[in-house]
Amino acid sequence: MAIVLPTSEEDPVLAVVRFTAELSWADGGAEVAEGQVSRLCLEAEECIIQNRWLDLAPLMLASADVIFSKASEKDLECIYTVICNLVKRSENIEEVHSIAELVATKVSQQPSEKPALRLKILFNLYNLLDYPYSQFFVYMKALKLAVSGKVTEHVLPSFKKIDTLLREWKLGVKDQRDLYLAVANILKQNKSSTKEYLNFLVKYLEAFSAEDASIVSEAKEEAVRAVVEYIKAPDMFEGDLLDIPAVAQLENDTVYAPLYQLLKIFLTKRLDSYLDFHSSHPDVFTTYGIVHEDCVAKMRLISLADVCKNDSGQIAYFLIRDTLQIEEEEVEPWVVKAITEKLIDCRIDQINKVVIVSRSVDRVFGLNEWKSLRSKLASWRENIANVIDTIQANKLVEDGTQAVQGLAIR
Repeated sequence: MAIVLPTSEEDPVLAVVRFTAELSWADGGAEVAEGQVSRLCLEAEECIIQNRWLDLAPLMLASADVIFSKASEKDLECIYTVICNLVKRSENIEEVHSIAELVATKVSQQPSEKPALRLKILFNLYNLLDYPYSQFFVYMKALKLAVSGKVTEHVLPSFKKIDTLLREWKLGVKDQRDLYLAVANILKQNKSSTKEYLNFLVKYLEAFSAEDASIVSEAKEEAVRAVVEYIKAPDMFEGDLLDIPAVAQLENDTVYAPLYQLLKIFLTKRLDSYLDFHSSHPDVFTTYGIVHEDCVAKMRLISLADVCKNDSGQIAYFLIRDTLQIEEEEVEPWVVKAITEKLIDCRIDQINKVVIVSRSVDRVFGLNEWKSLRSKLASWRENIANVIDTIQANKLVEDGTQAVQGLAIR
């Protein structure tokens, strides 16, 4: 962040007004320039005396905008640091927000011209603000500028702090949706990991309630995007997409119902169901660019995890072979792939041709999974209580034995 140090007694604001005015009117001739510079300085001085900071901001921004292509980046950074500091001059929250809005809007109007510098100015402004909603407004302007100016790499690090920022900003639902969608779109554009992109897209979809169907319908296209991305992702096997109202609306949609059906297969069924769907709905794969071979590989891993979850702890090779529709010699490589993807923990018994499973992931975590977890926790709690009772009982016996031995010695 640039720091302007005054070299004379002149207010930094007046110094900036004078400098920008002289530069912007330099081509108009000395006589014209002198008159305009004097006029602008006089207006600025009156604004300062009367504490009219909201009137001063557009006056300074107009001249700064004119010289943006002429001045050096160092000079521009200093100029806009002084302009941004106007938000510290006012004690009125509404006025501060209005000043921040004026500056952010003006700076982001021409994103193709020195976009990195413009983004730096916006973040400088953000750091000077104390009011959460003003910070949010400037941040959203920065995201839009980053996209239009093709400098999104500068905003990517801030996405790691989004949850913290949301707690500080205390946004309404509408603003949360706008933020999540903006972040998701930037991540998609930057070809970041599918998980990061889908994570923010799902957060956007989760911000819609099932209570208002007309509002939920606004998210239909994004719901389709989320479903397609999940299906295409080779390393995503779990998800609660089916429970999200914005996604669930696709089930009864005349256009998107088949896509929803395919999602349901990936989250609740096995390979045989997928193959049946592929045979009856080949157009779905063409429409959304979904590769059948990739889906078969993903469904084999999902089906293997499902077999391990729903059958006994020992899974015979032939059961895996039949479920995955592969040759028996391919069983072990597929088990190793599932272990690598952290879908299962197991041991392979090659002699007895069984896989001994200790853990398998849940594709969805709904009511049944919560009930199962509750049952396991209750069982563990009972087992621990039994162990404690046994230890205490053994201790009593041991203490009694020692007491009897002591009497016998006497």
